[in-house]
Amino acid sequence: MRQRGVMPYFALLPMLATVCVAYLGAFAWTFYVSLTASRSIASNKFIGMAQYERLFNNERWMLSLNNLAIYGVLFILACMVIGFLLAACIDRQVTGEGALRTVFLYPYAMSFVATGLVWQWILTPGGIPGFEFDWLVDQDKVIYTVVLASVWQASGFVMALMLAGLRGIDPEIWKAARLDGIPVWRVYLSVVLPMLGPTLATVIILLATMVVKLYDAVVSMTQGGPGTASEVPAKFIMDHLFLRANIGLASAGAVVLLLTVLALLAPYAYARSRRRATA
Repeated sequence: MRQRGVMPYFALLPMLATVCVAYLGAFAWTFYVSLTASRSIASNKFIGMAQYERLFNNERWMLSLNNLAIYGVLFILACMVIGFLLAACIDRQVTGEGALRTVFLYPYAMSFVATGLVWQWILTPGGIPGFEFDWLVDQDKVIYTVVLASVWQASGFVMALMLAGLRGIDPEIWKAARLDGIPVWRVYLSVVLPMLGPTLATVIILLATMVVKLYDAVVSMTQGGPGTASEVPAKFIMDHLFLRANIGLASAGAVVLLLTVLALLAPYAYARSRRRATA
């Protein structure tokens, strides 16, 4: 019996080794490099937090953070609103529900590169005869085109998660609301949304992680341009790692992004642990 209880832990050892070597090991090496004067190759010359000072004194990096903030707020809000509205409509037992779910979820099955290329063609001035939309070449508006393409792709994913949450709500709530004459919008606002709290938290965490990792859509649509108008942190890191031969600065940027992800996940993990403890 004791051996049977220990066997699952032995089965997890390969994954544990992968996590320790591939993830923790890679993070430790990246953090170490960010503290050195590494350029085209890794260096052992320790310079402390100098790379981080250079990073946050770099105008391109600060612009990328500003773009990411704009993108993140608009992307998450738009996906949440559109995804919830789509889920609410489908949850009303509409005709052709299966086909609608497939249509709305299909964009998420595409890669961000494919999505970016399609929207680049659509939004390029002259891409469609008689249709003029120059935001892709406007430095002040180009980041919004990336938001538009990303929302189109991810809204179906949010819809699927929201729909799963809505289907978990007791139908008796709707019957009681109809008997009491409560408007549908009021039921959603006062009853349904509070009950969807865990689902909403999960969706926000997943979307926020997508925001931090934003790279493919920007590269395929704008290459960070025009100029550096649509620069984002991930592209800044990749450019300095492979094109500008500045491993130290790129590693500092990667550590900052990782810490951002951990900061997003920590409250969620803490809330779940508290919920399990009180259950």
